[in-house]
Amino acid sequence: MHNGNRTASASRSGASGRRPSRSGYWLLASVILVAVAGLAVWWTQRPVEPVPLVGTDSATPGPDYVGGEACSECHAEQVRLWQNSHHDLAMQEAGAGTVLGDFSGKTFAYNGIVSSFYTRDGRFMVRTDGPDGELNDYPVKYTFGVTPLQQYLVQLPGGRLQALSIAWDARPAAEGGQRWFHLYAEEKVTHEDVLHWTRASQNWNSQCAVCHSTGLKKNYNSRNNTFDTRWSEIDVACEACHGPASSHIAWAGNKPDRQALDATKGLTVALEATAGRQWTIDPETGNAVRNRPRNRDTEIEVCAPCHSRRSAISDSYIPGEPLLDHYRPALLDEGLYFPDGQIQDEVYVYGSFLQSRMYHAGVTCSDCHESHSLQLRKPGNDVCLQCHAGETYAAASHHFHAPDSAGAACVGCHMPARTYMTVDPRRDHSLRIPRPDLSAKLGTPNACNNCHADETAQWAAARVEAWYGQAPVGYQTYAGALAAARGGEPAAAGLLADLIRDPQTPDIARATALAETGPYLGPDTLDLISTGLWHDDPLVRVATVDMLEGVPAGLRLQLVAPMLEDSQRAVRIEAARVLAGLPPHRPEGAQPAALEQGVEAYIHAQTVNAERPEAQVNLGNLYTGLGQPDKAEAAYSQAIALNPVFVPAYVNLADLYRAQGDDAQGEKVLRQALLAVPDNAELHYVLGLLLVRQQKLGAAIGELDTAASLDEHTPRYVYTYAVALNADGRAEQAIRVLAGAHERFPNHADILVALITFNREQGDTAAAQSYNRKLEALQATGH
Repeated sequence: MHNGNRTASASRSGASGRRPSRSGYWLLASVILVAVAGLAVWWTQRPVEPVPLVGTDSATPGPDYVGGEACSECHAEQVRLWQNSHHDLAMQEAGAGTVLGDFSGKTFAYNGIVSSFYTRDGRFMVRTDGPDGELNDYPVKYTFGVTPLQQYLVQLPGGRLQALSIAWDARPAAEGGQRWFHLYAEEKVTHEDVLHWTRASQNWNSQCAVCHSTGLKKNYNSRNNTFDTRWSEIDVACEACHGPASSHIAWAGNKPDRQALDATKGLTVALEATAGRQWTIDPETGNAVRNRPRNRDTEIEVCAPCHSRRSAISDSYIPGEPLLDHYRPALLDEGLYFPDGQIQDEVYVYGSFLQSRMYHAGVTCSDCHESHSLQLRKPGNDVCLQCHAGETYAAASHHFHAPDSAGAACVGCHMPARTYMTVDPRRDHSLRIPRPDLSAKLGTPNACNNCHADETAQWAAARVEAWYGQAPVGYQTYAGALAAARGGEPAAAGLLADLIRDPQTPDIARATALAETGPYLGPDTLDLISTGLWHDDPLVRVATVDMLEGVPAGLRLQLVAPMLEDSQRAVRIEAARVLAGLPPHRPEGAQPAALEQGVEAYIHAQTVNAERPEAQVNLGNLYTGLGQPDKAEAAYSQAIALNPVFVPAYVNLADLYRAQGDDAQGEKVLRQALLAVPDNAELHYVLGLLLVRQQKLGAAIGELDTAASLDEHTPRYVYTYAVALNADGRAEQAIRVLAGAHERFPNHADILVALITFNREQGDTAAAQSYNRKLEALQATGH
């Protein structure tokens, strides 16, 4: 179970520390404005189709959900294939034929709590720790999933269905299954923990329901914090992918108005028929070529809402409508993906597949997966050999492993698996060439060492180079650029620019690079703005708008205002968010009506997820920018009420008070937060900055020291701590702290600058010169 929401601004307390300061934009304003005239001419001359700008979803009546039984008469074979698929069994009422777990009085001990699974009066029951930490008896209402694990849903007050964190391992006993296990076995989750099964993170209504049932309406009531969630069908049935079918039924039944429906057959989406799609293997390359290009991503986007890491921006998605009218997919963000784009956290395939050469060659989901059974179209390597000549790719000269071994399996090298939920291995769909050389440089995983875990990445890289006569590069070539951006390295500016300009860069990587580029904009990178704003992919346009948030107000207005009329809702509402904080006296042509409607749409997008603290923080940030502090305070407070351990809400609320000149109230908020989350580095850091403003340097140093100690991976914490030490007259200690930080972050320019400055002030010219040479070498690596 996962939260797909993205917090637009987790903290408003200052620069992140891993990037150059956004204040550099002001120095560029006069240079960049020269380019604005050209952009303005393009926007006034480009043909603009009218688009809906209203904030709420359309109230126009559409087709209704009729249920899968209505489909079976004409589509019996498809229904037969679908039955007993993972979609069919995604959620079921708990009963003797659906519950796989052992409820014969079995017990399971975890963190001092002994839970029991039993039956009573024909119902499946669990006795476990509830919201108060005490043992209670709960009936299991629904099963959730089927293999390799099955979870169980329990009803709590307020219409909430919660997923138990103790799950049943449905694998065969020979594979270690047929047992109860805890999803967080390596942690000690208590009833006070955010991961406890009774908490919001395990709430079915918000986290899981929309992708495990059909025609779902969450129906959250923010006034009383309750749900009245409904569905048309309990599982993932026909209309989950094909859309509500009442009009199609009318068309198929020769209703009087059938002729008006002939063009679409009454369907909300026309999925590409596999019968007309052919792949022919080119004997020279051994790779297949499609008989006709894929000119739209309809099929892929029908799968994407439930097979992507994304946030919802609408509550009225119908299959066939543009993905970014209803969802904002995640980019290749740190924590979700490794810098080379390999999966790290649970990201559900879509973002990986967009990176692949297969996607760019025209492959769709149904080329490999049968759409109704969800099974591979052919077993093992044969599914790949549909498009890749066996004599070329199934040969030892290609894979260099014994036939039928794990190393000879295509997916072993090109789709390595990562295990989630303890027992669920999921394959990376970026279909990449193994790069152990990148593992040696950047610490990214690689398929070779997945099997040869006792060997080093250097060993694997040498073997690969010996086999092929060179180190393979592959299709995904952005690891260095994204790693440099994440590390705040001077080289990041040039590397990101090269990545964005490269026409071979997958659009999701281009969007990620654009989102990282804002602090590096300069006279030599102005073309990146037009590249992003004019791009065909709306995900790239969203990232470009986000990138422009920090530019001066006048420039931001001229660049971003036209995006209020973009064809995709995700772009329009991001443009509204970025423009919302501009001064009220805007120049002529600022499209005030479009901006107001865009702001309404953004607010609506957040209310779609109103039960989530992330959405409340996003609303608080918007209201702060709009100069509505009362609404901002209410939103941040609501986020805290929804989740008392959600740190960004406290940080942003404290910063709101800072902006109002009330640091005393902000300090109360931060100290309240530390009672709930005492070991959070960000809270100690922000409190330290507040104490510096209050000229309580001694107390501030204590908080900054704690932040740096709790989180040794964030350079801004240790850097700020050292600066505070120096300001307190403890220069030698500050230099020691920075020297240690430099060992951990050798490419962090601010740390080097501080070492140069502090050593020079202490009269240690030799040390200052030594660090200066390192800084010059580091800067020389930038473009």
